[in-house]
Amino acid sequence: MRNWLPALAAIATLGLAQAAHAAPTCQRTDGLTARCGTPGAMPVGWRPSPEQLSARRLSQPPEDVTFEIVGSVCLLGALATLIALMPKFDGWRDGDWDEQEGDRR
Repeated sequence: MRNWLPALAAIATLGLAQAAHAAPTCQRTDGLTARCGTPGAMPVGWRPSPEQLSARRLSQPPEDVTFEIVGSVCLLGALATLIALMPKFDGWRDGDWDEQEGDRR
């Protein structure tokens, strides 16, 4: 029972604690999230209309993901190369292990 007392106290403390509430976020007219009360921020709860969202999507250039794909392939190739260049080691031969402190031959 004595071992359970700290655990029960911690559970009771956490159970009675109040939840933390985040500050509300506002959006700008272009649909990006902004801090409320800053210039260009709309009132709390305002959402852009579907027309505004589609106009925003059309005004942005299409994303080019070629660079990310090439970078990912190069990273995986470099990792595979490093693994292939590792020396063979299975630990069964005496020569695989260095002499440790206290080892006497």
